[in-house]
Amino acid sequence: MKNKSTPHGLIEGTIVERINWTERLFSLKMKVNILPFKAGQFTKLALPTETGEWPRRAYSLVNAPHDELLEFLLVTVPDGELSPRLSTLQQGDSIYVGEDPAGFMTIDEIPDTARDLWMLSTGTAIGPFLSMLADPQSLTHFDHLVLVHAVRQETELVYRDRIAAIQKRLGPRFHYIPIVSRETVPYALTGRIPALLSSNALAEVCNVKLDPSHSFFLICGNPEMVRDSRKTLEEMGYRKHLRRQAGHFTSENYW
Repeated sequence: MKNKSTPHGLIEGTIVERINWTERLFSLKMKVNILPFKAGQFTKLALPTETGEWPRRAYSLVNAPHDELLEFLLVTVPDGELSPRLSTLQQGDSIYVGEDPAGFMTIDEIPDTARDLWMLSTGTAIGPFLSMLADPQSLTHFDHLVLVHAVRQETELVYRDRIAAIQKRLGPRFHYIPIVSRETVPYALTGRIPALLSSNALAEVCNVKLDPSHSFFLICGNPEMVRDSRKTLEEMGYRKHLRRQAGHFTSENYW
């Protein structure tokens, strides 16, 4: 739905469901008719202010492209311009969504030589990977799919039921590696993703060998992790993937 006051490119939707994971971490499901998108892409969310401004920010879609509802995983940034207001939304409230999703961190951008797909994420950046994993038909050519999710507290390991369902559907091809940095969790690793890459700890825990001939990495999360992971991979003999030159990793900062 669009009215005269809505900026170009935004359309109105309605919140259908809200999921509270922690005090600051939540998911919103909404009914809104945007253009078709690919798993891994993002679009913008926006809310008008009382002064008529339209602050907006890009967020990745968590749902599969064929799902009826759009879903986003969000965290409240206390001094943020938009997220504190998004955090107040409840079922039935209006929200404005970018009509045309974008982004190149998608399955069809990965070179055909890739057999093992590593999805490295921190915090809410697990979202686009859940979207990819929800569409098994696009993943049939991979031998292994490794989802790495690094958080501070165990309560931030979201969508555990959904991940369990992915594990059941994909079987031994799928590996989930949680990392918790600020408390000891028996089933989770500790440390930073770049260090766990270079030490081979990630490869050992899931028994998937790292090899430039068939390993490909999608890196999504806080800019420091992304930067350091890219540097680590380059030191390990991997190179950035470009459309004009096939490589081994691609990345997306999450703010």
